[in-house]
Amino acid sequence: MNAKKKVGILGASGYTGADAIRLLARHPNTEIVAVTANAHAGKAMDEVFPHFFSLELPRLSEWEKVDWTKLDAVICGLPHGTTQEVIAAILKTNPKIKVLDMSADFRLRDKASYAHWYGHEHRALELQREAVYGLTELYRRQIAEARLVACPGCYPTAVLLALVPLVKAGLVDAHDLVIDAKSGVTGAGRGLKQNTLFSEAGEGLSPYSVGAHRHTAEIDQEIGIAAGMVVTANFTPHLIPMARGELCTCYVRLKGATSDDLRDALESAYRGEPFVHVAKKGVLPQTKNVRGSNYVQIGVVADRIRDRAIVIATLDNLVKGSAGQAVQNMNLMFGWPETTGLEQIALFP
Repeated sequence: MNAKKKVGILGASGYTGADAIRLLARHPNTEIVAVTANAHAGKAMDEVFPHFFSLELPRLSEWEKVDWTKLDAVICGLPHGTTQEVIAAILKTNPKIKVLDMSADFRLRDKASYAHWYGHEHRALELQREAVYGLTELYRRQIAEARLVACPGCYPTAVLLALVPLVKAGLVDAHDLVIDAKSGVTGAGRGLKQNTLFSEAGEGLSPYSVGAHRHTAEIDQEIGIAAGMVVTANFTPHLIPMARGELCTCYVRLKGATSDDLRDALESAYRGEPFVHVAKKGVLPQTKNVRGSNYVQIGVVADRIRDRAIVIATLDNLVKGSAGQAVQNMNLMFGWPETTGLEQIALFP
């Protein structure tokens, strides 16, 4: 039997980094040998996340002190804007390491688009050009051959899985996409922010980044590729008072199709896919159907407005929306069964 691959987690004190640890802790082919969080360097992982009390994990360290030449893969959970230079340094030290980035730093293909949405020029343009967009179901072959994979944002993962097959098939108008999205509070990260305090977020629902959310760029980019033209989607995210989970309701204009045609197209596109489930007619996706799992559930409903339909997609923002998708892509990159370490059934209730 081959030795386990040695994996490091950058940004292990954040929610996505912690979920990567949770998933890899029981992965049969990997060993977690480094966990980094510069602000918590020297601490044990269960000091930062007490639910890891049963695991034997390395102590947190500064990323600069890790010997990256000894690792086979790194999963990065650092914030956007800091990731690109860190990953560039790691790849310079170890060009053969597999990198799975959960930040936004390598998702956008156009450097001008990146500068527009993130407020500064990209600092690792050669790597940006090399990176593969890591939506597994759309770019499986490219991911398997990649060195650097840019895992999509949680919102784009749900939206693109729901809409790309329909746009490709010419069943919906790519110029008339309205997306109403809702995410649990972990989507805002673990840092202290007023709007995520219990008294601010609890018992309420609030929109944010209206008309200006950075994930919109990914949605436009990938739907535009599917449509073969420039696309500008209408996307509004909302913060909902739950820890994890996400639900995106997409309103589409039909092009000579019915809602049943949309469902048939989605079923055809995802037949045999291990983690994408198209709900039967009359069944509505809900966050608790996928909570804690790597699954995505998609449903289609006929709108009462003529020539319109509603496509609903739900996922766990910390699993298929980030850490689970990273592990799924890592499995591809090492030639393992794609589902390895990811077959957890949803936590319900």
